[in-house]
Amino acid sequence: MTHPCESCGMPIEDGRYCQYCVDDNGALQDFDTRFSRMVEWRLREVGGDRAAAERDTLAHMATLPAWRDHPRVKAAR
Repeated sequence: MTHPCESCGMPIEDGRYCQYCVDDNGALQDFDTRFSRMVEWRLREVGGDRAAAERDTLAHMATLPAWRDHPRVKAAR
């Protein structure tokens, strides 16, 4: 059974975070790294301008356990 990664929402089999959200040691990547990579993914997959991608990424991150209480995410609400 799958469940969502607590950092990006991608379906995963086990653990809290997917392979894309952790560093080489298995620890969650820092906010700036994850935010940047999620924005880049959105630009590739959805298109649009960077400001919209950043706004939409922050809105998505607000729904995820790993980031919903992060100061930058809270400030964007």
